[in-house]
Amino acid sequence: MATQLSSSGKASLWSNPDLRKRLLFLLGALIVFRIGAHVPVPGVDAAALAKLYQNVAGSGILGMLNMFSGGSLERFSIFAIGIMPYISASIIMQLAGEIVPSLKALKKEGDAGRKIITKYTRIGTVLLAAVQSFGVATFVYQQNVVVVSQFEFTVSTITCLVGGTMFLMWLGEQITERGIGNGISLIITAGIIAGIPSVITQLWTLISTNAMNPLVAMGIVIGVLLLTYGVVCFESALRKIPIHYAKRQVMQAQSTHMPFKLNMAGVIPPIFASSVIMFPSMLASWFGGSDPSSLPNKIAAQLQHGTYLYMGLFAATIIFFCYFYTALAFSPKEMAENLKKSGAFVPSIRPGEQTSRYLEKVVLRLTFFGALYITTVCLIPEILTTSFGIPFYLGGTSLLILVVVTMDFNTQIASYRVSQQYDAYLSKRSDAKSLPHK
Repeated sequence: MATQLSSSGKASLWSNPDLRKRLLFLLGALIVFRIGAHVPVPGVDAAALAKLYQNVAGSGILGMLNMFSGGSLERFSIFAIGIMPYISASIIMQLAGEIVPSLKALKKEGDAGRKIITKYTRIGTVLLAAVQSFGVATFVYQQNVVVVSQFEFTVSTITCLVGGTMFLMWLGEQITERGIGNGISLIITAGIIAGIPSVITQLWTLISTNAMNPLVAMGIVIGVLLLTYGVVCFESALRKIPIHYAKRQVMQAQSTHMPFKLNMAGVIPPIFASSVIMFPSMLASWFGGSDPSSLPNKIAAQLQHGTYLYMGLFAATIIFFCYFYTALAFSPKEMAENLKKSGAFVPSIRPGEQTSRYLEKVVLRLTFFGALYITTVCLIPEILTTSFGIPFYLGGTSLLILVVVTMDFNTQIASYRVSQQYDAYLSKRSDAKSLPHK
């Protein structure tokens, strides 16, 4: 059977009708996303907005938001705030589900409880998107690029941006259900990939105009490739804890293991850390007015990318959310109880309380090194951007999302193909058994 699966696994992705249908749906959905990224919000002078963005937002907080939205913020399209309100609402609900007793009870009710939590998440998305849209409308109006009245512009902006976020949320859910992979993650990844050609163009322009030494540009490219390779290695790293089964010890000499990833929190800590730091900075920018000496604008300037305050807060919040999310998502006590119930144990460790303490020790060590790894990956581009004066955004968070989602997408395609091939093999076996024997 293994030979048949491996030989059929070499076939093209398009040879499987169902997989081909899912990939085509994914492609179509991403095309719709890219088209929507070019549909502008009414009432704005596009040329003046592009000049404003080029002057003040290319490498700061707004540069990161523009990268996540695939350039929608630069064009002030209906997808300008992207899917970030939904991500923030999802993370908040996920964290609240481990703290609030009522939500924790809903999680144990299966599909019915999951539907209620999804409903709360969508309501939270609308509220966060409305608040963020109002702030964006206020900020853009203060820049003297709006050609309609403030009331008309505010209403139309909130309507368009909230509608765009809700459409992206729906599109992501459709990709998850009818395509391949996690739809929300793929939309964010598509936005990041869409910004790569612009970054390459800007880098080439800097070299052509002698604004940047070619050796420095080559060093940046090599550094990005090496950092990508390091992220792939660290994301693939596993800590395997051997597990033995008492009831199967005689019949089964081969033991199994419990895998723990080095980065157990994934990309959630840097995303949430960025949101936490971004919120006060954006508030200060929105309400600071045009006077650069005002207190809100001074606060916003200190929280821009490249400042020591920003990098210190960013590192501290990443480490905090690494421990916080891991503590909520992984319960060593519950894992130890499940092992004990299934008759499994860790060699040389007594089942129960000792196993729980051992697993907790392993999780804390992995979280420590995982937090250092994520913090390093996120801070290296910040330091390089500041040191070499790069006028465009290079983000470790974007790189993490890009690599992690790509690896997960590749794994899901491989798993889907194997499951399809296995089902086809079982179908052939059952057909062969049903044939009359001569």
